[in-house]
Amino acid sequence: MPSLEATCGREHAGGELSAPRLRGDTPERAGLDPAELRHLVREVHDLTTGEHPWAAGAVVLAGRGPVVAVAEAAGWAVRYASYDPATDRGVELPADRRVPMTVDTPFDLASLTKLFTAVAAVQQIERGTLGIDARVGAYLPEFRAAAAHGVTVRQLLTHTSGLRPELPLYDCPDAASRSAMLRAEAPVGVPGTYTYSDLNPLLLQHVLERITGRTLDVLVRDGITRPLGMASTRFGPCPGAAATEDQRRPWAKADRGMLRGEVHDENAWALGGVAGHAGLFSTGPDLAVFCRALLAGGSYGPARILGPDLVDLLLAPPGLGFAVDQPWFMGELAGHGAAGHTGFTGTSLTLDRATDTFLILLANTVHPRRRPSSSTPRATAATRLSRAVRGTRRA
Repeated sequence: MPSLEATCGREHAGGELSAPRLRGDTPERAGLDPAELRHLVREVHDLTTGEHPWAAGAVVLAGRGPVVAVAEAAGWAVRYASYDPATDRGVELPADRRVPMTVDTPFDLASLTKLFTAVAAVQQIERGTLGIDARVGAYLPEFRAAAAHGVTVRQLLTHTSGLRPELPLYDCPDAASRSAMLRAEAPVGVPGTYTYSDLNPLLLQHVLERITGRTLDVLVRDGITRPLGMASTRFGPCPGAAATEDQRRPWAKADRGMLRGEVHDENAWALGGVAGHAGLFSTGPDLAVFCRALLAGGSYGPARILGPDLVDLLLAPPGLGFAVDQPWFMGELAGHGAAGHTGFTGTSLTLDRATDTFLILLANTVHPRRRPSSSTPRATAATRLSRAVRGTRRA
């Protein structure tokens, strides 16, 4: 794993030892049961095989402390040329045109983008330029409906604003009409009640861009990915990414054909590819660095993206942007403050401060077309990691 080994070791920064960087090593060195991790790897490979696989391809990384004990790729980054609705099957590419999955294959992160938007917001809270309980209308008075209903920054970060799950921005003819639709959108639910909504990070994006004078892609690059050395994490286009969907109506909301390296989410696409809720592309090794930085209290190597108290604010229940203790995708890791998220394209990450572990499972489950999703494989993988910790304790 060159991308991991290149970041090994401890470095001096300002005369003090910096946070340890990730390195690839054995499960035993990570304090994990190798038998459970072998099961994890085999099960991920099984997800990409058979007549109707869970995903065309997948990448899994798992580790504890600074050690990456599993870094495995399975299946195909690109397997299908298109989807055939008459047969309900993907049209297979010839073998010599398929692209095998590798550990360093970039993925469309989909809603994992929300985690980076949340970190960017908490960075502004740390700097004092954003108030967590401030009203959105104080920063965006032209967003009349949100202002009139007293929507707060905390409500955006915890999905308790009452905003509906999404708007059909992709059907608007131009940027002005998309902006007008978002500005006029009022909560439909009771403020303070949880309703997962892509509109929350979209409004948060507007807040961040207003108070900093910089676009979200610049905030993420300068505040998170560049300091952490996450060179493969960026908003698209990303030509070498794993393919996603043959996006066509009626199963999709736009007619765009087979997508690879272009954002899958229709609203993020309509907004130019940079959106608070979707649009980022990244790799397993880069996301491992992101997890490690948060597990280490906001630092990685010589870089610091948040202070430990702000990481606590970010990850403490109910989580700011992060979901906390959700067994439906965290399996047996849930229960003691595990935090993470999933993405519609098949992506997920979980980090658990109680055991100092992380799990990244990236898959292109929507290739060649979207279907009712199952998070059972995510929960199963997380349970394997949890049992790998407990297995070493029994030993």
